[in-house]
Amino acid sequence: MSEKKEPSILEGFKAFLMRGNVVDLAVAVVIGAAFTNIVNSVVKGVINPLVGAFGTKDLDSYSSCLKGICTGSGADATGIQIRWGSVLGATLSFVITAAVVYFLMVLPMAKYLAHQESRRKAKEGTHEVIELTELEVLKEIRDALVAQRGSGHDRD
Repeated sequence: MSEKKEPSILEGFKAFLMRGNVVDLAVAVVIGAAFTNIVNSVVKGVINPLVGAFGTKDLDSYSSCLKGICTGSGADATGIQIRWGSVLGATLSFVITAAVVYFLMVLPMAKYLAHQESRRKAKEGTHEVIELTELEVLKEIRDALVAQRGSGHDRD
């Protein structure tokens, strides 16, 4: 009876780190961090001025007072202030980030993979034709040998 040796915690952790998913996730985090600066610049440099054409340039200043009149700031603030401008800014940042990732990374990669898949299928189709042709030739050789044996040309 042979016992299987349990992998050590360190070996299991190493196997986990070497899986493709972990590496892909690490790359995604680094690229996402790099995109954050770009997206924030686009929001502050383009989106906020466009919104500023209709109101204030700073989205964070958009708010509504839920209870009473909102005055003061910090510990001296009165009323309940809902800062929906911050939510709008964060939502715009998310939508822009998602669009950049989709159009610059996901869509081109999907097209590339589809192209590779079609090339692979085309290549497999060629191999199938060759294999079928070889199979047909082998069948003909077999039939010819059987016919030879049947006509009394055996070498026994």
